[in-house]
Amino acid sequence: MKCEDFVAGQWMPRYQYKSFEPAPINQEWNWDDPMVGVLLEQANRALGELNAFSLIVPDIDLFIQMHVVKEAQTSSRIEGTQTEIDEALLPEDQVQPEKRDDWREVHNYIDAVNEAIGTLAKLPISNRLLRQTHATLMRGVRGEHKQPGEFRISQNWIGGSSLQDAAFVPPQQDGVPDLMSDLEKFLHNETIAVPHLVRIGIAHYQFETIHPFLDGNGRVGRLMIPLYLISCGVLTKPSLYLSDFFERNRASYYDALMAVRVRNDMAHWLRFFLQGVAQTAQKGRDVFRAILQLRTEAEQAVLALGKRAPNARAALNVLYRNPVVSAADLSKALSISTPTSNALIRDLAQLGILHENTGRQKGRIYVFDRYLRLFVS
Repeated sequence: MKCEDFVAGQWMPRYQYKSFEPAPINQEWNWDDPMVGVLLEQANRALGELNAFSLIVPDIDLFIQMHVVKEAQTSSRIEGTQTEIDEALLPEDQVQPEKRDDWREVHNYIDAVNEAIGTLAKLPISNRLLRQTHATLMRGVRGEHKQPGEFRISQNWIGGSSLQDAAFVPPQQDGVPDLMSDLEKFLHNETIAVPHLVRIGIAHYQFETIHPFLDGNGRVGRLMIPLYLISCGVLTKPSLYLSDFFERNRASYYDALMAVRVRNDMAHWLRFFLQGVAQTAQKGRDVFRAILQLRTEAEQAVLALGKRAPNARAALNVLYRNPVVSAADLSKALSISTPTSNALIRDLAQLGILHENTGRQKGRIYVFDRYLRLFVS
């Protein structure tokens, strides 16, 4: 099937509204648009460079967790949460009460990412895995009563206050199981020659068009992208997340999805998607490069502490996972006494590595600012 010949589906009249019933996607795909090929080459090159950094950076898993936190915060923000990345790194009891619901949504996303990636070792990317991920995402937060972990059995819509004024109405619930089965078969179909990035780009479009859950579709659909790339071996580590690109280009993202539904313009969507992969991979590569430089500088700085340097190096490894800590956090993580932890924080503060963030005398929080800023820009 050429992208240019693809008919995305049809609008079916319902009572006082029309739902969009998408066509199946499990087929061979090619295209005439030369820019799709050019952008695919650029995206693959950038992704290869990103993956190379994830292989050469020592103790890469120390830094991957911050990528996950950044993705959780950004992906949740697209859905309306107000948690900033430094707040997401705090324990719940340190978060203002009025922000704790948003904080829980972000942390559910972190749990969902980590659980899904861990599950890939024994369960391929599948509808089962997506449902498990959705159940974790919806646990104990807004949407917990909207069939967590189950495909919807009622009609939903996107935008507007009702079906009558919705910006988009996905397919009726009766068609969701077959459509999701077709999507799953497409992801695993080895009889067709479709490049991985084109395959997951089309699959993401289809997932968001089906909108198989009553809530949380955006987050699960975005998470499906790195899960697929890891499962097929394109990525070694979960280092590529497109939520930041989608948020910065939110109007263009929604327009590109609608271009397929309204004008059958799959090539336009693929151009947008591949551009996002390339830009995101390049940004991720630059972050890893900056991490390596910062790590070298921090390791050299703590050598000045003499016999206290081993504890300081161990503290740095804690900070790479979570650059927002208290003295109690370091004491627990390093199995050291509270006085030793306080002394260690004073040493790191004098070296300019940690900065106090609260201005309080009790319950002080310290931030590894230079490191945190790498994930904020």
